Amino acid sequence: MSDGLGMAASIAASGLHAQSVRLRVVSENLANAQSTAKASGGEPYARKIVSFAEMIDDAKGAARVRVSEIGTDSSPFRLEHEPGHPAANAEGYVLFPNVNMISEVADMREATRSYEANLQMVRQARDMISATVDLLRTSR
Repeated sequence: MSDGLGMAASIAASGLHAQSVRLRVVSENLANAQSTAKASGGEPYARKIVSFAEMIDDAKGAARVRVSEIGTDSSPFRLEHEPGHPAANAEGYVLFPNVNMISEVADMREATRSYEANLQMVRQARDMISATVDLLRTSR
């Protein structure tokens, strides 16, 4: 019984890792949301996106989640008219990252909730394993 519960905890742990990577990427996107290109004519920070994939553990017959790729969003950069900005072009326009703060905050909340759900699953499995051990001790 504890092997199945241990596997459940292991599967939830893979979810914890995947969501922690997602939270790190979201925080990086938020931190760079107002950055501009370093070199004249260069591009600003490009929003990063996390892709997940299923990973099959053949030995245990269980599916886990993993981060398959951290890619960049191909949506266009924001172009804003700010003639006094040091990164402005000849027409006074500045290229800003393609990061939408509202989308990032929503993504952060979703990742946090998924993280918490996986954490609760690990706690539940641990408590059930502990209860099983206690039952086995008292039955002797």
